[in-house]
Amino acid sequence: MLKHKDHFHGSDLEQIELCYGIKKEDIVSFSANVNPKGISPLLRKTLSERLDAITSYPDREYTSLRRSIADYVRSEPEHIIVGNGSTELISLFIQIEHPKKALVLGPTYSEYEREIFLGGGATHYYPLKESDDFRLDLSDFTNHLNESVDLLVICNPNNPTSSSITRDSMRRILDVCKQYNIFVMVDETYVEFADHMDEITSVPLTHYYNNIIILRGTAKFFAAPGLRLGYAVTGNRDLVEAINTRKNPWTINSLAVIAGESMFSDDAYIRQTKELISLERTNVYETLKHCPDFKPYPPSANFILAKILKNGVTSQELFDRAIRRGMMIRDCSTFPFLDQKYIRFCFMMPEDNKRLLDCLMDSDSKTGVSAPVMK
Repeated sequence: MLKHKDHFHGSDLEQIELCYGIKKEDIVSFSANVNPKGISPLLRKTLSERLDAITSYPDREYTSLRRSIADYVRSEPEHIIVGNGSTELISLFIQIEHPKKALVLGPTYSEYEREIFLGGGATHYYPLKESDDFRLDLSDFTNHLNESVDLLVICNPNNPTSSSITRDSMRRILDVCKQYNIFVMVDETYVEFADHMDEITSVPLTHYYNNIIILRGTAKFFAAPGLRLGYAVTGNRDLVEAINTRKNPWTINSLAVIAGESMFSDDAYIRQTKELISLERTNVYETLKHCPDFKPYPPSANFILAKILKNGVTSQELFDRAIRRGMMIRDCSTFPFLDQKYIRFCFMMPEDNKRLLDCLMDSDSKTGVSAPVMK
């Protein structure tokens, strides 16, 4: 198991408050990758009107919630599994599949490796190459698949690289995995932020392949990490039954059920979020592209990975500089295959994004770099 250094997660604002003496309310978190618009207005109104729902148990089968999710992702209710955040579903899936050897595309989210390790399995990484802008070399990758692998884990779009794999490429991967009896777990936490989501999401493939499960949540796109509502999509009926059998009853509370039944239908909020992120993604990427001291990698999600090219400047120094100005970015040296030259930050509101870029490219700072003007 790879060793990960201690670091600040996007949710660690209390620790930041203690270390830096900055009130957490005054910190703009560019590290948590959460929708800057906040929660859906429809969700806010619905929850305030239906607070009394906590006096009753939710439907044990979550029938209406699963139907709402199925409509949203264009699937069938019987293909939907709901859980207390996608983390619970990852854990349950790993416990059931019990992989001895898992192959993970890296660098990526460390929770996959942790769950595999806790289940007694071994994790091997297929490294995405910096020379390819962390895009997957499909031919080379499929050549690394064989009968010794029983689980493949893909985050798509990937965290922290923000690179993505098209559905056509995923179909080719699934075909090869079928040959070797490899199950594929795809984490689509950030797919809703992508400009060409319909070309990336693997949900349609669940109608034709039984060796794939797709995980999503409401923490990032719907800005509701505290709601702890996650869901999975799979056409494998045996797997659906196995997870539902093992899962504790009522893992989702009544308010989270109501939230899920409303937020997925807030079309205006969904459209406005996509428009905001698309515009800010383009502006930030183009700005960094014209700065000689950074190399940004083409982003698909609501965050961007950038390499620091200026000598003598590290990711820790830029993290420290930004947090002292009330902005929290991610020092990516904690990810496998990345070092102290990589940072990641998400796209917030336009004025916040400009302030962060000004901070990162502040030529007057001790570790300053020259800054172009952001459009």
